[in-house]
Amino acid sequence: MTKTIHSFKDREEFTDNPYQELYIYYLHGRLKPGDKIYGSDFIGNWQEDDFSFLFFSKPSPDEVSKIISSNPGLALLDEFHMTYDQWQGGKTAPEKIGRFVIVPPWRNNGKKMNVCQKELTILLDPGVVFGNGLHTTTRDCLEALEIVFLHDCIEFAIDLGTGTGILALAASLLGCRSTLAVDFNFLAANTALRNVRLNSLGNRILVTQGRAEDFIDSPSDLVIANIHYDVMKHLTVSQDFYNKKWFILSGLLRSQARDVSFNLSQNRISIIKTWKCDGIWHTFLGKKD
Repeated sequence: MTKTIHSFKDREEFTDNPYQELYIYYLHGRLKPGDKIYGSDFIGNWQEDDFSFLFFSKPSPDEVSKIISSNPGLALLDEFHMTYDQWQGGKTAPEKIGRFVIVPPWRNNGKKMNVCQKELTILLDPGVVFGNGLHTTTRDCLEALEIVFLHDCIEFAIDLGTGTGILALAASLLGCRSTLAVDFNFLAANTALRNVRLNSLGNRILVTQGRAEDFIDSPSDLVIANIHYDVMKHLTVSQDFYNKKWFILSGLLRSQARDVSFNLSQNRISIIKTWKCDGIWHTFLGKKD
């Protein structure tokens, strides 16, 4: 019997996004590993180089002042207020991408939407991490994953720069028995872990926080890397990288894509398909000869 999916236009049936408003405090410096921020208004801490972005659902100047006073190395640089949709670059709502239906957990009371047998539902709470399926590189990677699993049986995969975990989740739903999802950013790794649990895939996906370069030697049939070029260029000169069978590489600008394409060709990797969006973002699907 074929099941039907709820229409995306029936949004009055859904509850609201729990984040709604974001209050972001931009700090110079990083919190110490043992420092914790408590309270229902705190969403997360995105740390990048020597900077921290503290996210709250309500104005929290007093909490931030306490954090700074207890960490002499921190300094408030700026603060921002925006809606969640502004931060994510669009409305976070159910999206259909190929066979995948990406559903925020606050929709339909957090339950998986009923889909026909050919469709695969991913419950995805992106939090304040990028990777809700709206960006063209994510969409292209999802399409590439469908092509790979149409032509091969993938037992093991590595998702480097996993972000929200969306690509690792997709690989698992397509049939991958074991996926290692890696992100250097602690908040991203924590978000991915939450999404793995939301989809009850903890027995098939292992999430870890660390450098992509430190995990490229892990045995796998497929490597997925939608990641910064400064990381990608190190991966594509590693011999461990070329021990894989399939490659999905994305997040590349035009000149970066040329460099990666050259490295692949020098290592007997055939590019099966290339995606280009407005001549800006490039995605490669490659296979070892």
